[in-house]
Amino acid sequence: MKSIKILCSLLLVLMVCSAFSLKGSKGKSVYIVGVSASFTDSLVYFTEIQLLDSVRLDKNKMLPERSQYSYQLKNYLENEEGLTNRTCFVYFSNSRKKLQKTINKMKIKYQKGKTLLIREVNPNAFKFKKPEE
Repeated sequence: MKSIKILCSLLLVLMVCSAFSLKGSKGKSVYIVGVSASFTDSLVYFTEIQLLDSVRLDKNKMLPERSQYSYQLKNYLENEEGLTNRTCFVYFSNSRKKLQKTINKMKIKYQKGKTLLIREVNPNAFKFKKPEE
């Protein structure tokens, strides 16, 4: 009888531990914003902050396949807007608020010299997509 109580209490502890681990493994949403600049152009393009619903950061807090997201923006600007020779990069975070703060600081720095113009990428025409595996 005593061994049954010990076995039941161990099972209860395992169930509670597994419930907490499943809750934590869900992960947080990832927000992303793209930026495009060129050495030959005074325009700097920013996308809106977008939610990547089916993407999670890896164990090093990095966005998997992040270079693919930069190429998505670069290809859109080249093919749809006719803007060539642009350098595109992405910023990402689990917190929309932190990402917005980073982008606001960036825009302020770009506007200080008054030589660069900031443009928004049309949010209806461009959306980041999860890269194919």
